Amino acid sequence: MQIASTPVIILAVLLIALIRLCNAETGRAHLAGNSPVKGVLNFTECSGELRIVGEITGLTPGQHGFHVHEFGDIFSNRCDSTGKHFNPTKALHGAPRDAPDLRHAGDYGNILADASGVAKVDMVDTMTALSGPNSIIGRAMVVHANEDDLGRQNNEGSRTTGNSGPRIACGIIFIAP
Repeated sequence: MQIASTPVIILAVLLIALIRLCNAETGRAHLAGNSPVKGVLNFTECSGELRIVGEITGLTPGQHGFHVHEFGDIFSNRCDSTGKHFNPTKALHGAPRDAPDLRHAGDYGNILADASGVAKVDMVDTMTALSGPNSIIGRAMVVHANEDDLGRQNNEGSRTTGNSGPRIACGIIFIAP
């Protein structure tokens, strides 16, 4: 019988510990609105990165703005009561890969719906988290009707919302068991 070497055993134990640590806290959002759009998103934080994975259905084919909004109030006036994009640094609107001082924390860019209206989401963000000052827990995830121009146009709508249009689905981001 051959026994694994000590370095291999140590590496395996560390890998298992890292996997457990990264999956210790997860978030979820169930999306719906005044449209046929619905979906579920899962959020997992690990090593300073927040991974967002899920599926959204009922969309028109093409790009749709995808943002974290400041309030988790989806009851007062549905998706319209979620406030502005989550923006703790008071930056202008930008793209997910822009520097932190050139984008809102909640600027997740666009999701792409295929010809059948389904968007598969699998992205990573480094400005938002599930705890701390940039926590998105208790805030709202919002899908917009139009493509987000990522703040690249020279007008007020671009600098604040990316001209992404009406809110067609939203959901409160919560800690998932």
